[in-house]
Amino acid sequence: MAEVVDCPQLLGTHVSIAGGMENVFPRANAIGATAIQVFTRNASRWKAPPLDNKTITAFQMCRESSGVRYVAAHSSYLINLASPDPAHRHRSIITCLDELERCRLLGIESLVIHPGAHKGEGIDAGLTTLCRSFEQISRRVGDEVIILLENTAGQGTSLGARIEDLAWALERLDAGRFGICLDTCHAFVAGYEISTSHGYEQLMEQIDRLIGFERLQLFHLNDSKKPLGSRVDRHEHVGQGLIGVGGFRRLMQDERFAHCPKVTETPPGENHCNDLENLALLRQLAQG
Repeated sequence: MAEVVDCPQLLGTHVSIAGGMENVFPRANAIGATAIQVFTRNASRWKAPPLDNKTITAFQMCRESSGVRYVAAHSSYLINLASPDPAHRHRSIITCLDELERCRLLGIESLVIHPGAHKGEGIDAGLTTLCRSFEQISRRVGDEVIILLENTAGQGTSLGARIEDLAWALERLDAGRFGICLDTCHAFVAGYEISTSHGYEQLMEQIDRLIGFERLQLFHLNDSKKPLGSRVDRHEHVGQGLIGVGGFRRLMQDERFAHCPKVTETPPGENHCNDLENLALLRQLAQG
């Protein structure tokens, strides 16, 4: 297990489920992660075999003996709950319900979902459709798993690049079931200049005013290969992109989010070398 510098924050990475769901915990231990994100199924396919009792038990037992204290799942990339195509939307709802049930069975706290794309129908229509989809989903599942809407880069017709749009949706959804996940790369390329102190505070003020910090429940800590406002989603390792070390130092030292889980989403590298480097830097930034 990697040596962890004294850093009380819940911090880690997106961890591969290759070889079995339970294998995420030895990988997390190897980098000293206390928070992780996983897929519960193949993120690029509609169909997935059901979880069996052996997998569920192994996952839960391995988690108990690990240093991981928070687990989020990321939903399939195929899901588009804002789709104007009834067939695609129905398939997305069914897949989302399956993902929520997998999280419940495994004991995973949160499911991160992209708001989807309006496919030319316009932002207002897309957000309305998104909320209608979530209303259908909420009627069919319990509230054990929190759904976290992730802000997006704003590529194409994707929804969720603006904090106002996330706030609009959340106002119409059950506060106990829904929150947000803030991706730093997505925020930057969507036009929020978090590389500067002023830009960072402007974004946080907007989140606090429109949504409330209590609903900000997870951070994706990704630097950006692409410039401010480009709306192109290309993750870079922490401090090596255009957000830079300063942007991540501000976030890691922001006491308002000291207890909010934070994970990176960049390639782990051979023997987790990139993960180890990213997490070491983030822990260092948290200390001063």
